[in-house]
Amino acid sequence: MDDDENMIIDVVSPDEPTGGLKQENGGYAWEEEYKRSWDVLQEDENGLISTTVTQLSNQLKRKRLLRDTRTLHRGLVRHLILVVDLSESMAEKDLKPSRHDLVLSTLSTFLVEFFDQNPLSQVAVVVTHDELAHLVTELSSNPADHVRALRNAVRTPKGEPSLQNALEMARGTLAHVPSHGTREVLVVFSSLTTCDPGNILDTLDALVKDSVRASVISLAAEVHICKKIAQSTHGTFTVALNEPHLKELILENVPPPPIAQRSLARKASNLMRMGFPERITERVPTLCACHSKPTTKGFTCPVCSAKMCSVPAECVLCGLTLVLSPHLARSYHHLFPVLNFVEVTDWSEIHADNECAGCMGALSAPPAPGEQSLAVMRTQATGRYACPQCNQHYCIECDVFIHEALHNCPTCSSGTGAGGPAADMET
Repeated sequence: MDDDENMIIDVVSPDEPTGGLKQENGGYAWEEEYKRSWDVLQEDENGLISTTVTQLSNQLKRKRLLRDTRTLHRGLVRHLILVVDLSESMAEKDLKPSRHDLVLSTLSTFLVEFFDQNPLSQVAVVVTHDELAHLVTELSSNPADHVRALRNAVRTPKGEPSLQNALEMARGTLAHVPSHGTREVLVVFSSLTTCDPGNILDTLDALVKDSVRASVISLAAEVHICKKIAQSTHGTFTVALNEPHLKELILENVPPPPIAQRSLARKASNLMRMGFPERITERVPTLCACHSKPTTKGFTCPVCSAKMCSVPAECVLCGLTLVLSPHLARSYHHLFPVLNFVEVTDWSEIHADNECAGCMGALSAPPAPGEQSLAVMRTQATGRYACPQCNQHYCIECDVFIHEALHNCPTCSSGTGAGGPAADMET
C-alpha cells in the first residue's frame, strides 16, 4: 500500500517533466491559441466602445486583402480539380448547420468568385464516398454547371472516402492539360481515415512527377498523409477551426499561387490560340453546341461558327478557346497586384484633406488641438488607409473595393497623386 501511495505521489509531482505540454511561461501549449477577446475592448473618453468595435470590424474586412503582392510567376490559365469528401463524416454537426451543408454553400461562393477572378481557368469536380471516387463534372468554365452538379451528386453523405482513388482520378483528368496551364488539386477532407486500394505514396510520387500542386483543407484534425501530400507537392495544408475560418481558407485559393521553380523549369514558352466570339441574338431558338438546348442568345465561334451559350469556354467542335477582352483584362491583374494599403495610425501624419480619394466621402477629421492628448491621438483609430505609391488616403470600403474588384489605385492610374506622373511634371 505504501508503495502504491509513493507511486501516485511521484506521478503527480510538479517536479516531474510534463512531456512538453507546458511552455516557458508556465501555461499549457493549447492555451497559446486562446485569446480573451473581451480584454481588447476599451472605452473612449465618453465611455463608449463604438470606436473599438469599428476598428475590429475594419481589421476583419482587411484581413483577406493583406496578401503577398510581390511580382511572381503565376499561372493565368489554371486547371483546378476540386475534390470533395462526401463520406458519412460530413454529416457531423460540429460546423453549423452541418459539415455537408456548410461545405456546399461555401464551395458555391468559391466557384463563382474563382471564375470571376480567373476567367481563363477551368474546374472539374470529383467526389469520394463509399471507398470510390466519382467525376461529377469535366473541366469547364461554367460555375453554374459545377454548383448544380455538386449539389445533386450526393444528397446524404455515406460510406468512407478514398483519398487515393480521388487523387488518381484528378491526376488522370489533368493528364491532357497543355503545358501553358497549371495543374492544381484542392481537397476538402472531412474524415480521419481513408480506404485506399494500394499504396498512396505511389500516387504521391506520381503527383510530384506530373507537377501537380495539391492543397488540403481538413475539417476535423491534422492528418499526416494529407499534410505530407501538401508539403511534397508545394501545396498548403490547413485545418478549419470554425465556419468563418473554413470560408476564409477556401477563398484563399481564388488568387493563383506562385509557380514553383520545379514546375517552372519544365514549362516551355509557347503561344496559345484564342478566339473572340461574336454575340448574337436570334428570333427563333436554335440548339447550342455545348448543351444541345434551344436558346435565342449565345456566341458564335469565329472558326467554325458553332453556337456557345457562354464564354469563356472551349469550342466543342474545333477546340478553340473563346474569350472576351474583359476576361483577359481580369486575368492580367494577378501579375501586377495592387500594393497593400498602409493603415494610418498617427493623427499627426494626416494632411488637411478630409475626403476619401476614391468615393469622396468624409473621413474622420483630426481632433482639434488641446482636445486630446498626444498619446490618445496616436492610439485612436483614424479609419484611413494610404496608398504607398501616391500617399492618398482611402476609407475602408474603397480599400476593399480596390483590392477585390477594381485592382487599380484610381489616383495612381490618373497620375494625380503625390507620386504620379502629373506631379513629377509640375515639380
